[in-house]
Amino acid sequence: MPPRQPLSRDRVLDAAIRVADRGGAEAISMRRVAQELGVEAMSLYNHVPNKEALLDGVVDAVFAAIELPAVDGDEWRDAIRARARSARAVLSRHSWALGLIDSRRNPGPATLRHHNAVLGVLREAGFSLPMAAHAVSLIDSYVSGYVLQEANLPMTTPADIEAVAGNLLEHLPTRELPYLTEMIVDHALRPGYDHTSEFGYGLELILDALETRRETPTVHIPAPPSA
Repeated sequence: MPPRQPLSRDRVLDAAIRVADRGGAEAISMRRVAQELGVEAMSLYNHVPNKEALLDGVVDAVFAAIELPAVDGDEWRDAIRARARSARAVLSRHSWALGLIDSRRNPGPATLRHHNAVLGVLREAGFSLPMAAHAVSLIDSYVSGYVLQEANLPMTTPADIEAVAGNLLEHLPTRELPYLTEMIVDHALRPGYDHTSEFGYGLELILDALETRRETPTVHIPAPPSA
């Protein structure tokens, strides 16, 4: 029988991620992670002091898995596009992390390096500081929203889409809902349609819009006067 691999912080975090992949973020506990590793819960405290530190570490591990964009002003779109696609792929594997990412108050080193790199790409490309902040917020909201939507869709393959859309069409009052009928018949059920390609289309729209404001001073719109 091979000797048991010694515990380490990385092994503890990997186990916590496996627990969450099966049961969601709420399943993460010192006891369950210890069970995953086949050890006593008390042994984990040599590597993470408490559950909050465990959650912080898990979020940092997720960020570490996302491709770090290279700071190069001439290729900012390529860098941001690759980073967005990588974030989508990682978060799709660990969609439970969406609820944790923005809730942690103690970001780890990988998280900080990641945010610094993304901001660096935008600043070196000529975005003003306010526009860089707007861009990060917009892109991250888009990626997170898309991943959340995908995680809850009742279909994952073209065959699933055909089955769901076909069933919907059977019960749809087509005369009352002509535009929805058109979308299903002439778009969703067309050969080769793949709903996952919508991510790339939406991302390009965002990048196009950001490009138009890359070297434009940020205009601050005053808030309307209160009644």
